Amino acid sequence: MGQTSDAADKNAFQPGAWHFVALIGGNVALALGPWLVRLADTGPVSAGFWRLLLPIPLIALFAWRERARHRIDGRIALLAVVAGIFFALDLASWHLGIERTRLGNATLFGNAGSVILMVWGLIALRRAPTRREGLGIAAALAGAAILLGRSLEISTQSALGDLFCVFAGICYAFYLLPAQKARARVGQWSVLLLVCMTAAPLLLAIALLMGEPVWPQDWTPLVALAISSQIVGQGLLVYSLGHFSPLIIGLALLTQPAIAAAVGWFAFGETLGALDIVGMILVGTALLLARTAKANPAR
Repeated sequence: MGQTSDAADKNAFQPGAWHFVALIGGNVALALGPWLVRLADTGPVSAGFWRLLLPIPLIALFAWRERARHRIDGRIALLAVVAGIFFALDLASWHLGIERTRLGNATLFGNAGSVILMVWGLIALRRAPTRREGLGIAAALAGAAILLGRSLEISTQSALGDLFCVFAGICYAFYLLPAQKARARVGQWSVLLLVCMTAAPLLLAIALLMGEPVWPQDWTPLVALAISSQIVGQGLLVYSLGHFSPLIIGLALLTQPAIAAAVGWFAFGETLGALDIVGMILVGTALLLARTAKANPAR
């Protein structure tokens, strides 16, 4: 019976070389996001605003091509608007955290929405976690405690940055819930367009209220952020996700914090101790266990 199931799982996914390249390339592009946020000469929340605003014309073109196959009604539009509000809060909190903690920590905690969704699903189903789910939750809590403690040893600002990224992960989970419901009815580009059009002005308002500089002197990091995170990263992942099992997707998504940590080391001299590595492995294991339960799109 087990052999039959394994054979069925293998036959269900038949990725080619380009699908694998797209999967890895999408994760590399997304992992560069925190570095580009730091390079931007605007405020961190303002960088999120430009990340969403600049690609809107191209996303609108893709959404226009979907219009013949999908129709947006009031309920779908409302779901997308709610998703956009949480996405704005996610990006604002995550970008603030990126400025205050190590890039590896920011990427790990920013993707914690997978674990949160797993816990949310258990609460909704009103059942106890399975052994794998329990291990994932325990690993997430233990790894987060280690990383938060290590950040507190560096400075209270680093620990605050971790907390900003944890809050971003919570908001990301509540972005995914309505966004996935909307995507089940219409194309992903149509949903993404509505999300961007909702979240961009909210991010601008938050940046102005915080007194951040909005207009950049150097457009290069912001254009690169918009292209790499919102178009290349998301586009390649959308192209590749349907061709791999959740396990492979989960493993690939875990390359993001590794790449971000490497960038933090080379570009900003952010070193990792043995306990940092243990904490990252624990949180990474928790993310992998959550991803294999159900694959979710990354940032």
